[in-house]
Amino acid sequence: MTHPCELCERDGGLLVWRSDKLRVIRAVGDAQSTDHPAFYRVVWQAHVAEWTDLAPPDRSHLMQAVAKVETVLRAALQPTKVNLASLGNVVPHLHWHVIARFDWDARWPAPVWAPAAREVTGAAARLAVPLDVLDAQVAGALEGFRPSA
Repeated sequence: MTHPCELCERDGGLLVWRSDKLRVIRAVGDAQSTDHPAFYRVVWQAHVAEWTDLAPPDRSHLMQAVAKVETVLRAALQPTKVNLASLGNVVPHLHWHVIARFDWDARWPAPVWAPAAREVTGAAARLAVPLDVLDAQVAGALEGFRPSA
């Protein structure tokens, strides 16, 4: 019996941008996204579980998208650090987490998946720009983005 694929059935968060090869979502609805509101994922659309399953041009395309998201987060928010991670143990869609981190966030300096070290209320309000503006900036940076030939 095959199980339905969560990332085929749903976007996996708030959809910010989509192309035929990948999509960018902002994580919503869990403790990590509440405590770390500038938490994005760049998700490969097709079922590809491992980095080396992608052809080299697709690897390059995916990492260029990750770099575009990181560039927007750094320019708009001036975070203390940007975390990049590709973990994906459950879903068969290769994806990268792109997370703006701040020295005031609930888990700093530990990973976002660690237990909270402190309570931080209103994390989204502490960002230099509202989330809808940030989403629009991420989408704008990816507008017209196509694989390199």
